Amino acid sequence: MNERSLFAAHALLPTGWARDVLLSWNEQGFLTDVKTQCVCPAGTLQAAGPLLPGMPNLHSHAFQRAFGGLTEYRGAAQDSFWSWRSLMYRFVAAITPDQLEAIATGLYVEMLEAGYTSVCEFHYVHHDHDGRPYADDMALSMCLLRASARAGIGLTLLPVLYQTSGFGASPPSEGQRRFIRSTDNMLALLQKLKPLCEAQGARLGLAPHSLRAVPPDSLREALDGLQAMDAKAPVHIHIAEQTAEVDACLAWSGQRPVEWLLDHAPVDIRWCLVHATHMSADESMRAARTGAVAGLCPSTEANLGDGIFDAASWLQGGGRWGVGSDSHACVNAAEELMLLEYSQRLATRQRNVLATAEQPSVATAMTLAAVAGGAQASARPVAGLAAGQQADLLVLDAQHLLLRDLPSPEAMLSAHVFASHRQSALLQVWVGGRLKVQSRRHDLHDSALSAGVTARQQLLKNTP
Repeated sequence: MNERSLFAAHALLPTGWARDVLLSWNEQGFLTDVKTQCVCPAGTLQAAGPLLPGMPNLHSHAFQRAFGGLTEYRGAAQDSFWSWRSLMYRFVAAITPDQLEAIATGLYVEMLEAGYTSVCEFHYVHHDHDGRPYADDMALSMCLLRASARAGIGLTLLPVLYQTSGFGASPPSEGQRRFIRSTDNMLALLQKLKPLCEAQGARLGLAPHSLRAVPPDSLREALDGLQAMDAKAPVHIHIAEQTAEVDACLAWSGQRPVEWLLDHAPVDIRWCLVHATHMSADESMRAARTGAVAGLCPSTEANLGDGIFDAASWLQGGGRWGVGSDSHACVNAAEELMLLEYSQRLATRQRNVLATAEQPSVATAMTLAAVAGGAQASARPVAGLAAGQQADLLVLDAQHLLLRDLPSPEAMLSAHVFASHRQSALLQVWVGGRLKVQSRRHDLHDSALSAGVTARQQLLKNTP
C-alpha cells in the first residue's frame, strides 16, 4: 500500500469539484501532485467518500473550552459580552499551566474530529496567578505548542499584546493581570519562540488584543518590531466586536474602530480582523480592499449576543473571510458554516446567501472561501488540495445515512453542513499526510478528553 497517496472519486479542489483525483505527497507532508480524471493505481488507498480540504480554525482561545455551558444563566438584569467577560476572568485567575495544556490537548483533538486541521491560537494568558512572569517566560506558550504537537493539529501561535483596560490608556484591571506585557517584553518573547515554532512546523505571529487594550504608540512599536523580525508574520486583532466598543472608540478618537485602524496601521494581507461585526459600509469597503481576512466566529458571536456580520458589504468589496471557534461554545467546522449562512438569511430574509455565481451550491462556496481565508490568516500552506500545500484532508462517509445515494458530492457536502449532525459524516482526517482521525475518532479521544475534564473539575473547585 502506497502510504503517500490517496485516490478519491470526487475531491473538492480550489477550483471546484473534480472527478477521479489522485493526490500524492512527500515525506514532509506536502502535496506534490494532484491529478484529475485518473485511474486508481494498484495499491493506492481509496477514499470512502468525497474528499475535502482540511479547514483552518482562524480564532481560538483554548482555555475557554473549560467553561463552555457554564455562563448560560442570567446574572444581571441584562447580560452581555461584558458580563460574560467578568465570568471568564474568574477562570483566568485560577488556571495553571498543566490545566491549560490538558484543556488545549483535549480541545485540539475535538477540533480534528470536527474537521479543523489547523488552528490560530490567540494566546493572552501569559503570567502566573499574581501577574508575575513565570521563571520560564514561555511557559504557557509552550503548553500550547506541546498540546498541538501531541494532538497533531497545525498551529499558528499568536501571543497577545495587552496593556490597558480601555481606550485612552486606562490602567489594566485586576482581572487582566495575567495578560499584561510591555512592548519590548512581547518582542523578546517572540524572538525566543520563533525557532521553537519553526522546529515544530508552527507559524508565529502577533495579536494586538484590541484597540482598547493596546495604545497607539505601543501598536506602532510592536508592528515595527514584528516587521523587522518577520515581514510576513500574521497579525490578528479583535475589532468592532460590540457596539459598546464602537461607541467608546468614537468618544476617544472621533472615529469608529476599523476606520481608526485603517488610518493608523499598515493593514494588508497579513492581517486578520477578528469579528469586525459592526462596520459602516465605508469601513467595510475600505477594509475589504486591503486584502485582510475577516475572522468570523458565528457560534461565539451568537453566544455572546455580539451581532451579525454584514457579509454583503464585505463581499461587495471583494473581502476574504474564514471561520473560527473562538470561545469554543461550539467545536465544529461545518456548524460554523451553517450558522454563518443562517445569520445572513435572518438578516436579509433570503436563502443561499453565500453561494456564488461560480459555486451555486452554498456549502461548496463557503467551504472554499473559508479554507482560502483561513489559510491566509494562518500564514501556513493549508490552502486546499493543490501541489505545494500541506496534505490536510477530510473524507466524508458516502455511506452515512444522510449522505447515502445522494446524486453528487455537492449534495453530500450540503447534507453534511445543513442536514447531518455536522460531525457524524466525517470519517477520516489527515494532517500533513498523516491519518489523525479514523472512523470518526482520534487515537487520543478518550485520554485527552478525560484529562481535559479533570482539569475542568480542578478549575471549578478553585475558581473564586
